[in-house]
Amino acid sequence: MNSYLFLAGAIIAEVIATSLLKLSDGFSRPLPTVLMLGLYGVAFFLLSLTLRTMPTGIVYAVWSGAGIVLISVINRIWLKQYLDGPAIVGMVLIVLGVAIINLFSRTAGH
Repeated sequence: MNSYLFLAGAIIAEVIATSLLKLSDGFSRPLPTVLMLGLYGVAFFLLSLTLRTMPTGIVYAVWSGAGIVLISVINRIWLKQYLDGPAIVGMVLIVLGVAIINLFSRTAGH
């Protein structure tokens, strides 16, 4: 299976788990807590499969960059948390950095 599919699955599982972390209310709500822990497990398992064929630095750059942007979008939509201009510019730079890595880096596993 393509490493990028494993990585995408890991990112999605981690983003959902992080969203559930907020809903767990400090681990005081059992259902979101159990789901969160399970999804973090899935995320790290898929991440470990990705690392079989891709360099750790590249994987982590994509994982963290995508996670930051997706969590921010989710927080904007569901929790009505707004970002100011500098935060948005910073995230655009993160996305550009991940795009540059994937388009031009020979170490990205292409």
